[in-house]
Amino acid sequence: MSLAAPPHHPEEATFTVNGMICASCVAHVEKAARKLPGVQSASVSLAGGRATVRFDPDQTAPNRIAAAITDAGYPSSAATGPHHDHLKKTEPDTSWFWRAVAGIALWLPVELIHWIHHALHAGMSMPGMEQSQLDWIEWLAVVSSSIAIVFVGSAFYRSAWSAMKHRTSNMDTLIAIGATVAYGYSAIALLGYLLGSWHLLPDLYFMEASGLLALISLGHWLEARARNSAGGAIRALLDLSPATALRFTSGDGQPMEVPVSSLTIGDRVLVRPGDRIPIDGVVTDGRSSVDESMISGEPLPVLRAAGDAVIGGTVNQDGRLTLRVSKIGSQTALAQIIKLVEKAQDSKPPIQKLADQIAAVFVPSVLAIALLTGIAWFAWGTGHHWEEARTWSAIAKAVCSVLIIACPCALGLAVPVSIMVGTGIGARQGILIRDIDAIQRAEKIRTVLLDKTGTITRGKPAVVEVQCAGEISANELLHLAASAEQYSEHPLGKAIISHAKTLGIKLTDPSSFQNEPGDGVRSMVDGRSLLVGSDALLARHGVTSTPRTADGRTHVSVAQLGDGSATFLGTIVLADEIKPDSAAAVAALKAMGLHVGLLSGDNRAAAEAVAKQVGIEDVQAEVKPDQKAKAVERCRQSGTVAMVGDGINDAPALAAADLGIAIGAGSDIAKETAGIVLVGGSLADVSAAIDLSRATMRTIRQNLFLAFVYNVLAIPLAAFGLLNPLIAAAAMALSDVTVIGNALRLQWKRRG
Repeated sequence: MSLAAPPHHPEEATFTVNGMICASCVAHVEKAARKLPGVQSASVSLAGGRATVRFDPDQTAPNRIAAAITDAGYPSSAATGPHHDHLKKTEPDTSWFWRAVAGIALWLPVELIHWIHHALHAGMSMPGMEQSQLDWIEWLAVVSSSIAIVFVGSAFYRSAWSAMKHRTSNMDTLIAIGATVAYGYSAIALLGYLLGSWHLLPDLYFMEASGLLALISLGHWLEARARNSAGGAIRALLDLSPATALRFTSGDGQPMEVPVSSLTIGDRVLVRPGDRIPIDGVVTDGRSSVDESMISGEPLPVLRAAGDAVIGGTVNQDGRLTLRVSKIGSQTALAQIIKLVEKAQDSKPPIQKLADQIAAVFVPSVLAIALLTGIAWFAWGTGHHWEEARTWSAIAKAVCSVLIIACPCALGLAVPVSIMVGTGIGARQGILIRDIDAIQRAEKIRTVLLDKTGTITRGKPAVVEVQCAGEISANELLHLAASAEQYSEHPLGKAIISHAKTLGIKLTDPSSFQNEPGDGVRSMVDGRSLLVGSDALLARHGVTSTPRTADGRTHVSVAQLGDGSATFLGTIVLADEIKPDSAAAVAALKAMGLHVGLLSGDNRAAAEAVAKQVGIEDVQAEVKPDQKAKAVERCRQSGTVAMVGDGINDAPALAAADLGIAIGAGSDIAKETAGIVLVGGSLADVSAAIDLSRATMRTIRQNLFLAFVYNVLAIPLAAFGLLNPLIAAAAMALSDVTVIGNALRLQWKRRG
């Protein structure tokens, strides 16, 4: 019997893709990748210049995918990391800048001379007069536009030729044909006039050809700058990671400066006051305040000492720390954050797919419209016995204008630029959008279900009250209880010890210690035999505690045993402390018109007590993990539901909800099943995430409206000859800048 090799799980790889300029390019790249056997999906980001491909490694390999994309006319390679992908984006800025400068220098002065001459001689010339001056102006236009066609137009012609070789078309196809028609017609018409083929000088479009190339180049440069601005969130995250670290090479000698990339797990690293922590690690020596606002969003620094984990990119403030490296490369928290942001920016919401489907057939449709426009103008002009030169002039004007103004740049940029800006804002605020569909789902949320422990509360017990019996003081009761618990590993015991130390109470080591599993401890402190634990523990030793009603809090009783007698000393009350901003966060969600409910596996008394303090009326308690998912499904029958949680037990509910939101301090499983991760762990970020999603979707719809309306209105105007090619070029460039500017307006608004 032969054993078949186990099947490989699908893999995902990211590729850099150069040469994409419009939504049609996106469609061609995705088609080229999907044609390969084993490729399950391909998502291409025009704004990011990346392709994310999911494939079966048994059937294809990353190098084959990159080769297929390259063969389609778009040079591609597997991305080696976020640095490679994002830091090179200034290169196209420079090339388009110089093309725009050269194009404007070749076009604008000649255009001004032409208009000045026309203004000075308007109404004063007769046919055939001032032939030498007209010739001089036209020859100047010929020279300048010829240089523009060769130098500025070379990039457009190379791109169009590459697309044609692969039997496709793109925006540069339209630009190249438009410039060629304008220049070619003008050259033939001028030559015919000089040879005397017709008596009147035809309308010439030399300046329109060079102006078209100049304005489109300027638009590409502005577009590239805007894309870089929209992608600034990732570059800002990259800048947080230092390039070097101080590594101890042997013993306790002086550390040596080495590249961070050379660090390995287990290396010891020194971090001086004021330095950024270079890598994820665990403190082995030293104490210092660390600014972790990049991760938590909290402005106040936190104390880090031996045994505490620290994150690369955070800032060490006032003490020396020695770390043991725990994570390197793509495993670090910062690298994971960058990966999440990139994935969100590269993925596409359903609304983008509609735009892509339209853009895929847009360029061929425009070419067909331009051809029909030329035929219609020719037939109409011939029927009216136009002078032949004027007929061809009108045809050239209409065809060029249609080709130029219908370029689908704005349509291709409407969604991805908005997504880049929105996810970038979220990343800076500690709101990581793992799945871009989450943006579209988040704006439709009507109900928000909150887990209790670790979401509304801190997830750790804390002392909230000390109830003394007899004449013992609260501090003395805490001293005895905390001292008795010093050898205990129970969370309640640790909470009592932590509270006592916070109050500055000095503890005594117990002379004897006995753990009572599940009930508490019995210890000898300062010569006193103590019981610290449950009422059941005290009852077994004949001690009766104070009667109390169930209030959802935990009561730890303290008693002293004597010779044949026992004395009840008091009760230490603990509760899962509510986060300071939870009540305000719930109020903010309600103010947005959302229904807020509590979904907890804790006992009803505890759940209702927490709900009352934060202003939640709808409480479902004592719910097991599988029951949580069913509870979410029931809520979905009345509207779109978001589930907010942090624990492993929340994972089924997060997956069942329309939108899962994970608290960043929670379990990895919870974060993997959520569409949005709140890095800082603050419940207030839930309303911020929903508000950001609504604003981003609003911007996407505005951009799509602008892009569609622009093309719907502009193409008929061009076809009927109401726009000349130069105005068409300016309008097309303006539409791109308008869409990008509207997306960036979201960023400026959020800053305000």
